Amino acid sequence: MSDVLKHECGIAVIRLLKPLEYYKEKYGSAFYGVNKMYLMMEKQHNRGQDGAGFASIKLDTNPGERYISRVRSIAQQPIQDIFAQINERVNNELTAHPEYTNDVALQKRNIPYIGEVLLGHVRYGTFGKNSVESVHPFLRQNNWMHRNLIMAGNFNMTNVKELFANLIELGQHPKEYTDTITVMEKIGHFLDDAVSKIYKDLKKEGYNKREASPLIAERLKVGKILKRAAKNWDGGYAMAGLIGHGDSFVLRDPAGIRPAYYYKDDEVVVVASERPVIQTVFNVKFEDVKELDPGQAIIIKKSGEVRFKQILEPLERKSCSFERIYFSRGSDAEIYQERKMLGKLLMPKVLEAINNDTKNTVFSYIPNTAETSFFGMIETAEAYINKKKTQTILSGQRSLSAEKVTEILSEHARIEKIAIKDVKLRTFITEDSSRDDLVAHVYDVTYGVIKPEDNLVIIDDSIVRGTTLKMSILKMLDRLNPKKIIVVSSAPQIRYPDCYGIDMANLDSLIAFRAALELLKDINKYHIVEEVYDKCISQTDLDDKHVQNFVKEIYDPFTDEEISNKISELLSDASINAEVKIIFQSVENLHKACPEHLGDWYFTGNYPTVGGNRVVNRAFINFFEGNNERAY
Repeated sequence: MSDVLKHECGIAVIRLLKPLEYYKEKYGSAFYGVNKMYLMMEKQHNRGQDGAGFASIKLDTNPGERYISRVRSIAQQPIQDIFAQINERVNNELTAHPEYTNDVALQKRNIPYIGEVLLGHVRYGTFGKNSVESVHPFLRQNNWMHRNLIMAGNFNMTNVKELFANLIELGQHPKEYTDTITVMEKIGHFLDDAVSKIYKDLKKEGYNKREASPLIAERLKVGKILKRAAKNWDGGYAMAGLIGHGDSFVLRDPAGIRPAYYYKDDEVVVVASERPVIQTVFNVKFEDVKELDPGQAIIIKKSGEVRFKQILEPLERKSCSFERIYFSRGSDAEIYQERKMLGKLLMPKVLEAINNDTKNTVFSYIPNTAETSFFGMIETAEAYINKKKTQTILSGQRSLSAEKVTEILSEHARIEKIAIKDVKLRTFITEDSSRDDLVAHVYDVTYGVIKPEDNLVIIDDSIVRGTTLKMSILKMLDRLNPKKIIVVSSAPQIRYPDCYGIDMANLDSLIAFRAALELLKDINKYHIVEEVYDKCISQTDLDDKHVQNFVKEIYDPFTDEEISNKISELLSDASINAEVKIIFQSVENLHKACPEHLGDWYFTGNYPTVGGNRVVNRAFINFFEGNNERAY
């Protein structure tokens, strides 16, 4: 993707089902779980590079022994930093105490991080500052083992204000106004309540406090706690939690917005944000990794029993299509085919734009995530060229010479690597004020492969703000002196902000929104903007279920093609000699390519939860009033 977007995170949970001695004997190390967690987090680094965290729980420890370990980092390479800290601590302990080396019981008792229940998290910050205190996992501490709660998630809630108020009504005093703290405290409240009730029952049955402890672990109904806590949540989430005595869970939102996959055998239960991560790290087949159903929780009891509980009634399935287009790893078998199909479905529009002149067209892509869609586009281009060659030969019948037939057969799609990314923008650009000057140098181009009569077709996975295209890519491509530059987006026009975990909170940063505003000016209908503002204001006191997305009216007067043409105009300027055309995927074709993942609110404004409409209206109000604030 040429525009920098930040995604809300990746999670990984590992529950070892055998004693640690088993892994030492079979795999050579009692740190098997820690090593696997490193790989799972590293394989999901695409989902978060602002911070990373790791937590573990040891089962069946004695009083006075530490059973929870946690480490977090916002270093330049946070995953490596975390595990460097872990390795240093482990090596120091083994050096100071050689007797631990082959004694798993001593390792477990005395060395931190080793444990049977492990939670990992990688983060892009989309809420607040990127301090280490914002990095998951979060820890809710208590001297009662059962009341310790560790949480991490891939999520955003749209109704944090309401949830925060609910905590106040419960008599709590949350230390922060963030959705993570709010969600953790809500679960923690009902966890405390459940533990207290179970203890009172056990006391009536004649058990003392010490005898009650293991029985609380057995009787605790995690599914019931989650049902009570999640009752009013509105957002997209895959929420992972560990309870101090050893129960663990992952809960997915009822619309299936955020992804969650799991695998189980007799040694381990694993949950992650992405399927190929589990496949690769544990060397298992595609069909062995299952998707957690929307609204469902996978609960692993301390005993190792795995339960699946329907916590929330499923909504219409609207799993995020942007996961498929860009954020998730393209090595997933389904995602790979979907991205290729996105490229294939764009080819008719591309052929129209180049007047079917494949002979004088060079095809390329913006590295790296657009590469798979590029393959699909080229397969379709080759099929078109082969059909054209067949028709030419057949129409020539016997009058064609061998040389002419050879010439006809020699035509293929011209493929070149044109755009080359030199640096990672996010590693050194921290402020918008410095962005424009630096962004122009992020990409370089390959010289000497474009002729003046050539069209240059270059595919990107999506165009969000258009900043990099305008400031860098188009200017660089124009130096090659093509006749025409056609930029193809495998995603449709991004018209609306996200509120479920991807950092697109402001409307006026979206190039499609700016194009629609300019078109309204062109046709003397800019008054629609104020009318939409008035309608949004009139809804501010309504319950979310009654709120409508009136921002759609900004786009209603125009066809997709008209907005695309205006985007082309906005992203090019007088300094560019070539004709510039931007082509976007249609929503209809997006659904054809990703038929099981219909979460398309970025493109259509059809939000899968009621909180989405309130967020988009608030985003519009912020735009109209000039407030550079988040809409949620």
